[in-house]
Amino acid sequence: MTGRSISPAVIKRLPRYYRYLGELLENGVERISSKELSNGMKVTASQIRQDLNNFGGFGQQGYGYNVEYLHSEIGKILGLDHIQTMIIIGAGNLGQALANYNFDRIGFHIIGIFDVNPRLEGLSVRGIEIQMMDDLPAFLEENRVHVAALTVPKKSARPIATQLEELGIRAIWNFTPTDLHVSEEVCVKNVHLDESLMTLSYNFRNRGQEKYSYRSYMDDKD
Repeated sequence: MTGRSISPAVIKRLPRYYRYLGELLENGVERISSKELSNGMKVTASQIRQDLNNFGGFGQQGYGYNVEYLHSEIGKILGLDHIQTMIIIGAGNLGQALANYNFDRIGFHIIGIFDVNPRLEGLSVRGIEIQMMDDLPAFLEENRVHVAALTVPKKSARPIATQLEELGIRAIWNFTPTDLHVSEEVCVKNVHLDESLMTLSYNFRNRGQEKYSYRSYMDDKD
């Protein structure tokens, strides 16, 4: 990879490339051209080549792309070539739904679930017992955790995010309906479900009044 800064738009498209290439692998596709990749992903062939050239290109003139190799290399760029451990803070409906999802298939392994509700203590979600927040400091001393998923009420989000940073967490997957105030050392990815649904509602209600390209629609929903 080059040392120059990569556009956020390019980074946003990388998981789409990875997902689509994975589907091609499942269907037994071994090689694909940028034009064929363009048709499948609804991104121009030129854009695909520009995106991949940020990381070295990976294609061969007259041959296209080796699907397995490109899938593997994009996985490495995304940091999916090694297991990353994750905990979930908040064991309500959303937290338990996340715990039941198979993130292991992309290299994220959930090793802990935490909550403040004593009625949940000891309950098991996919083989992982729910622990109390008081147990979190000791747990983090004993286990290396890469990512914390935050699914707590809005009023609790910021103090818990501060606590996570103080305990050494450097990546937070934030599902709470508020922005977090943490230092630049902590990477935060906000997943605002209500905003996503409102955007979908706007696009749906206005499709007959405004012209949306398929490409922009796909970009919006990712």
